[in-house]
Amino acid sequence: MGRIILTGDRPTGKLHLGHYVGSLRNRVLLQNEGNYDRMFVFIADVQALTDNADNPDKVRSNIIEVALDYLSCGLDPEKVTIFIQSRIPELHEMTQFFSNLVTVQRLQRNPTVKAEMAMRGFGSETEDDNRRGLPVGFFTYPISQAADICAFKSTTVPVGEDQEPMIEQCREIVRSFNSTYAPVLVEPEILLPSNNACRRLPGTDGKAKMSKSLGNCIYLSDDPKEVERKVKGMFTDPNHLRVEDPGNVEVNPVFTYLDAFADDADFARFWPDYANMDELKDHYRRGGLGDMKVKKFLINVLQDRLEPIRARRHTYEQDIPGVYEILKKGSEDAREVAAKTLYEMKEAMRINYFDDPALIAAQAEAYKAK
Repeated sequence: MGRIILTGDRPTGKLHLGHYVGSLRNRVLLQNEGNYDRMFVFIADVQALTDNADNPDKVRSNIIEVALDYLSCGLDPEKVTIFIQSRIPELHEMTQFFSNLVTVQRLQRNPTVKAEMAMRGFGSETEDDNRRGLPVGFFTYPISQAADICAFKSTTVPVGEDQEPMIEQCREIVRSFNSTYAPVLVEPEILLPSNNACRRLPGTDGKAKMSKSLGNCIYLSDDPKEVERKVKGMFTDPNHLRVEDPGNVEVNPVFTYLDAFADDADFARFWPDYANMDELKDHYRRGGLGDMKVKKFLINVLQDRLEPIRARRHTYEQDIPGVYEILKKGSEDAREVAAKTLYEMKEAMRINYFDDPALIAAQAEAYKAK
């Protein structure tokens, strides 16, 4: 069995810097290293509909946005299979089969599900506080995610640390299926970003997570003026009121962004007063360094990283039919793989009735003997 990667994103908006440092940048590195036999990257439109069922146009319009972000970041359709989740009907069958192996109580204990429910304000249907009830599809999406992973026998899933409970639940489902029926499925391993700052990039407002729904994102497709505006308005250390005041690097998200993006070469190019991040942080901690100077450095670093991404995006935007053809071809290839896995699952579950001539022959003989 080969080494296989699966990863993806919900098409609920353009992708942002949190997606880039948390997964996208690493996907491109993994693709180019050639250490994996196959790599699948999918646009999770079915999962997006679990909490956007009343707004399908939002999902529909963002398929192309996510695809453009993938390609502009450097994902190569010659090396990576890029597909749309809903174009693989085998995933829905697998989800149904897996749902028989998971209890409601286990889903309720999933920390990621609980956190996502709280963030979206899902309450019970009996509450009279104008909150929507919890859709079953959203509640059970860890099962759907397990189907996504298992369909391609993925050995590795690159995600942020907030997704660790989801991968563990997938492993539980794999163990349950294999022990109940036959050892058909593969237990995946999580691949976290190596840089701690990349594991959960904070929002520009200082909140713990950059999120489209919170409106605190810098998008990969933002133009230079928009990037500059957002960085200049970023939250910093609230106690660093004057330039001469000592600053707290740990509570200042500008430094988290620099940890995620900047390297020593950036100092040589954009701020030669310092050799590296350690020197910059030391100065900020002892006072005498204004926040706007640090922000200007971050602006230069981000513009440098985003400019080639913007240029590639512009090129792909000139051939939207070609982008859809990439998605169509990738979906066809992905479905072929998923269909093979589903066939093996049905065989293990002994529901492959029409493909088992021995069963038919044995039953025919049994009834003739009556």
